[in-house]
Amino acid sequence: MSKYDVVIVGSGLGGLECAAILSKEGYHVCVLEKNPIIGGCLQSFKRNGHLLDTGFHYIGSLDPGQILHQYFKYFGILDKVKLRRLDEDAFDVINYGGCEYSYAMGYDRFVDTLAEKFPSERSGLKEYANRIKNIYDLISVKHLQNGIISAGGMEYFSQSASHMIEETVKDEKLRNILAGNVTLYGGERDHSMLYHHAMITGSNIEGAYRIVDGTQSIADAFADVIRSNGGEVLKRKEVTRFIVENNRISAVELNGSERIEAKYFISNLHPATTFDLVDKTKAIKKAYLTRMNSMPNTYGLFTVYLIMKKDSFPYINRNYYLHEGSDAWYATAHPEDKRVRFALLCNQANSYNEKFADVVTILSPMFFDEVAQWSGTTVERRGDSYKEFKQAKAEEIIDFAARYIPNIRESIERIYTATPLTYRDYTATPQGSAYGISKSYKNPLISLIPTKTKIENLFLTGQNLNVHGALGVTLTATLTCSELLGKEYLAKKIGAV
Repeated sequence: MSKYDVVIVGSGLGGLECAAILSKEGYHVCVLEKNPIIGGCLQSFKRNGHLLDTGFHYIGSLDPGQILHQYFKYFGILDKVKLRRLDEDAFDVINYGGCEYSYAMGYDRFVDTLAEKFPSERSGLKEYANRIKNIYDLISVKHLQNGIISAGGMEYFSQSASHMIEETVKDEKLRNILAGNVTLYGGERDHSMLYHHAMITGSNIEGAYRIVDGTQSIADAFADVIRSNGGEVLKRKEVTRFIVENNRISAVELNGSERIEAKYFISNLHPATTFDLVDKTKAIKKAYLTRMNSMPNTYGLFTVYLIMKKDSFPYINRNYYLHEGSDAWYATAHPEDKRVRFALLCNQANSYNEKFADVVTILSPMFFDEVAQWSGTTVERRGDSYKEFKQAKAEEIIDFAARYIPNIRESIERIYTATPLTYRDYTATPQGSAYGISKSYKNPLISLIPTKTKIENLFLTGQNLNVHGALGVTLTATLTCSELLGKEYLAKKIGAV
């Protein structure tokens, strides 16, 4: 029976980051992944020779001196990953009411660019940008150097993102434009926390990048670092049980037979999934388990991958948020409306052709009820009706995008798709949720789950706990590891690199 200091279940970004941190600090770690490919939403896969990314279509805070750049430097992966900075003047373009509005990098430029279209709202835009920056600055490199992972901010978990937007600007059109990126955080008008909106928006305003040649390169870079530190990353190792003895996890059971022991265990799985695998113990109250299983998850995404004809569609170094109607929050607030009312379009970046797009990805919100009839099926075994459904939905989404992006349909060579069922089966997310547990500013303490559990040596990490996305997961992984290393010590180690 193998034995480690720390066993980490799940090789999504949070699990890999925990393994990188702890292995750097001298712990003998082992990451267990049930799939043949590591990475969770970092996974890239090939279709007909083309590389397709599962998630993480762009990442913020990666300019030198910025917070995620500092973390990546500490992890030791910066030189292993190729990055491409998005357009400074328009990293995101919000198409609302048939007109385009640009998000520019840098807070002053962000304000100036939108104020050109809304001159009477300049002061409101300044107030909006200042509030975003003040919240985002709670996680600065300077704080790390002073031994602080995050300088507070809990009050912003109980404030509404939509209310803040309404408080700072009066123009209804501008309010919708500032909410134009809500799909990045599973945005819901009546629930989304100001903290989430500010961290994700601020991160991209600071410095937004694409990963060149596939996001799998990030997962592989982490695996290299973990192994170089003496750790192990094992694939095709599904944890089927956490074995509890005297309120401690003594081992995990793999595939119903093999056991691996450790002093500590970290689960990167959804909390409900984690506790379903834990032996019954008095430490975990029935009411707590009921709460975990009853928490709503965010909607999923229907993804259309367009393989473009060679040298036919110019590479676009920005992202397009395409909105129909007068409400930027509509697509997430009305699950009964199955029409395509929103899409996010972005190019995948590659190193062999910077002038023309190879793959264009289009994402549109989808609630699980649209695919629930096939929920008892597995990948490649869902039947003809599922294929017909996917084809019809893909055509609808392409038609929608073609109204805003000229010549896109004429440039398509092949089409591939993924539904929430695809994400469920490849990333182990309940109902294929894009962003895990839905969090509400109305009851923040209910949906914010601590990293430390009632079982002495079991810890949690990942997007379900705090904030999702690369930055949010990185912060959560750091907090998870600080349970073993100490917050001040770990923050200073990261800040000193």
